Amino acid sequence: MQSLKILVLGTAIGLVTVLPASASSSAWYNSEGGKVRLVTSGKPDQAGRIQGVLDIALKPGWKTYWRDPGDAGVPPQLDISASTNIANAALSFPAPQRHDDGYGKWAGYNYPVSLPVTFTLATPNQPAVIDADIFLGICETICIPVQTRLTVDPTSDPDNADDAALVKASFTALPAQARPDFGINVLPGDHETLVVEASFPGDPEAADFFVAGERDYMFGAPSRSEKDGKLIFTVPILDRPSTTPTDGGLHYTLTSSAGAVEGLLPFP
Repeated sequence: MQSLKILVLGTAIGLVTVLPASASSSAWYNSEGGKVRLVTSGKPDQAGRIQGVLDIALKPGWKTYWRDPGDAGVPPQLDISASTNIANAALSFPAPQRHDDGYGKWAGYNYPVSLPVTFTLATPNQPAVIDADIFLGICETICIPVQTRLTVDPTSDPDNADDAALVKASFTALPAQARPDFGINVLPGDHETLVVEASFPGDPEAADFFVAGERDYMFGAPSRSEKDGKLIFTVPILDRPSTTPTDGGLHYTLTSSAGAVEGLLPFP
């Protein structure tokens, strides 16, 4: 996708404050390729967490990206630093699909998608207002970076059944945690390749492996092979940090005809 043209439209990337709707969700922000909003479940749980979604309603023929968008995409980003009593916002991602649009291979969604978000209150049992600066790419043959501010007062309509149902369905649709019979095992590789052995139910032809380039890692599209009856994914490491991180790991998603799982793998 290196040749993909980036169209910067003032109306699309200008920082726009959207006033709250009369629900536990923001108003929609409209762009050429679709519209976005924030929806919450309204009430925090006992740990001071509010579940929500970044709701992306794409127009037909448009797309947006997974947490790793490929070599020229724009991953969804959410900054809550302007919020009141919100300490953290963690985005989660449903299983992506792999696409090749002639410009390059990328992971993401070419249909409307809701990305779950977990907001954590700085001080539980105190009022909170979410002011979230959103940045994401919505692309056709032209990619339009969408930047706006979405505002939600979660208490404005905390019993909104439609909002609660959308949030619940989006979290339910997330990949399950990897397990021994559905997950990956990292095999010996080298400085330039990540090699994993995949275990999964269902048709091997339908299986795919996605790994997020984070902490200065960059990965190419995986190649597939078979060894001792197991499906092997070999992923080129296109770039890496000068020093291998020692904390955390890389997010991955493994999909099959029977569903999807996710987990962390050690830094290669």
